[in-house]
Amino acid sequence: MRPHDADPINGLTPKQLQVLRHIAAFHGSQCYSPTIAELASALSLSRSTVFEHLAELQRKSLLSTSPGRARSLRLTPLGRRVLRHLPADQDVPAPESGAGLPLLGQVAAGRPVEAVENPESLSLGSCFGSGDELFALQVRGDSMIEEDIRPGDYVICRRADAACDGELVVALVHEGQATLKRFYKERDRARLQPANSNYEPIYTDDCRINAVVLGLLRKF
Repeated sequence: MRPHDADPINGLTPKQLQVLRHIAAFHGSQCYSPTIAELASALSLSRSTVFEHLAELQRKSLLSTSPGRARSLRLTPLGRRVLRHLPADQDVPAPESGAGLPLLGQVAAGRPVEAVENPESLSLGSCFGSGDELFALQVRGDSMIEEDIRPGDYVICRRADAACDGELVVALVHEGQATLKRFYKERDRARLQPANSNYEPIYTDDCRINAVVLGLLRKF
C-alpha cells in the first residue's frame, strides 16, 4: 500500500519531497547517496515506508538507481529541476552564484612586475563554470599529498559517470565508500592511484566514478 500524504507540491507529497530533499543534501555533502536505513533514521520513518516513497519518486522520474549497487540513488535532471523551482521557503539551500571577489590584476611569483590594478571580478563560476553538476568537497587524509593536495583543501568537482586515464576523480568503492585518487583503467579492473608512497594503489572491479576534479581551493 502506498503512503498517503495531503497537499502535494509540484506533484509530490510532502513526505516524498522531504525524502528527495534529504537525498540531494546528503549527496551534496558526502558525494554519495544515503542508504534506506540512513534515510529511515534521519526522517523518522520505517524502512518499508522509505522504500515506497523511493519507488514513487522513481516512477515519477525524479530519482534513479543502479540495481545491485550500494548507495546508487541519484536525482535525475528533472528531480534537480523540481527542487530548484520550489518556493524559496521550501527549497534546498544553494550557494550564491553571483558572489565573487575583486580580481585586481596579476602578481609575479618570479621577477617583480609593475603593480597595476585592472578591476574585474573572480568567482567560482568564472573559473569553473556553473550548473547543478558542480560541487565542492573538503579533503580528509594525506593520500594525495605528493600532488600538493593537503588535508583541509577543497576540491572543485564536476559530476561524471566516466573518466579518462590519469584524471583525478572521486570514486566510490567498497560498498559506497568515496575516495580521491588518480583513475586508470586496466584490463579487467580499475586502479585508483594515490600520490603518497605510504599508500598502496586500490585495485577494484567495482569502481563507480562519481566526479572529476577540476580545481583546488586552499586557505592559508
